[in-house]
Amino acid sequence: MKSKKRILRIINRFNLGGPTYNAAYLTKYLADDYETLLVGGNHEESEGSSMHIIDELGLDPIIIPEMQRAINPKKDRIALKKIQQLIADFKPDIVHTHASKAGALGRKAAHKAGVAQIYHTFHGHVFHSYFGTLKTNLYKKIERNLAKKSTKIIAISEIQKKELNEVHQICPANKIVVIPLGFDLARFYTNKEEKRINFRKEWNIDDDEIAIGIIGRIVPIKDHAFFVNVIEKVLQKTSQKIRVFIVGDGEDKSKIQELIGSKKMTYSENKERATFQFTSWLKEIDHLNAGMDIICLTSKNEGTPVSLIEAQASGKPIVSTNVGGIENVIIPNKTALLSQVGDLNQFSNNLTQLIEDKALRFSMEKLGQKKSLEFSYNKLIENTNSLYSM
Repeated sequence: MKSKKRILRIINRFNLGGPTYNAAYLTKYLADDYETLLVGGNHEESEGSSMHIIDELGLDPIIIPEMQRAINPKKDRIALKKIQQLIADFKPDIVHTHASKAGALGRKAAHKAGVAQIYHTFHGHVFHSYFGTLKTNLYKKIERNLAKKSTKIIAISEIQKKELNEVHQICPANKIVVIPLGFDLARFYTNKEEKRINFRKEWNIDDDEIAIGIIGRIVPIKDHAFFVNVIEKVLQKTSQKIRVFIVGDGEDKSKIQELIGSKKMTYSENKERATFQFTSWLKEIDHLNAGMDIICLTSKNEGTPVSLIEAQASGKPIVSTNVGGIENVIIPNKTALLSQVGDLNQFSNNLTQLIEDKALRFSMEKLGQKKSLEFSYNKLIENTNSLYSM
């Protein structure tokens, strides 16, 4: 009987987002030829936990509390030693890391232990809009060295592959394989009208109100301040009633609330009516999306934004900045209206156009659902199986 290949799969932390889904589905559904041990850090206080996803799939991961997003030499050393011990005990044939911190510690430990196959998935990168020039160049140098220790690098879009190879010169193009993220989107396709009615009733959204959602961590890279400025401008352009839902949490929450107040707009952290509704993290995003009319994203840098894939699966039109792999996720001018980072006039014009044009919103619905089918987790599994067999 042929023995199973062992995979040690390491993820930064179990927070809501694409990396958790990716690692969880690969752990659960990869071919029976593999035995997978899933390892990751805890989510941060300002993030939504993804452990409900892990639990629903019946997975039992190992948690390394010291593996955190921020650099911390003492905790990083402890996390590295724990990974080294896991490799010694589990004896994996493959180590596959997801996102930066897991990628740095996991690949270092795997290379030192002589693991035969070492893979790393870039779910995004920090090579612009995060840090100053010196720190950015340091991270690039580290990633170039780690890439040399890797069997293959996985990019989640063709655009990201081009950035990693041509723009940031992390490794040669022939070392990069493109494998898009994969999700189980069935819940976004079903019972949409019932979910819409219930969500809008729960949040007291009138039938003639246009509900606009933005989903993600409230941190500088997501640029919620720009989004607030957009809404201010849109309110000057449209006579339609709008409600704005900020879904998530993060270090900039109080700053964003202060900005809203300074512009004489209203916000609420409960279900009292206000222009801006802060909901914190919501697990049932399919219910939220059903209740929305438009989904926005204002990030300065992105990998593959899960919120936009889920928005299309829900049949919701998108207004977004054009960054990272977004053009690989949507169909420009068909399922989403895009503008460049910082272009307040274009973004607000795009959003106003969708607010004013119900027929345009409706036309984007079916195309969006069709586009979302490209991100089925079955394709993720198939592509990863092929990668490991190369």
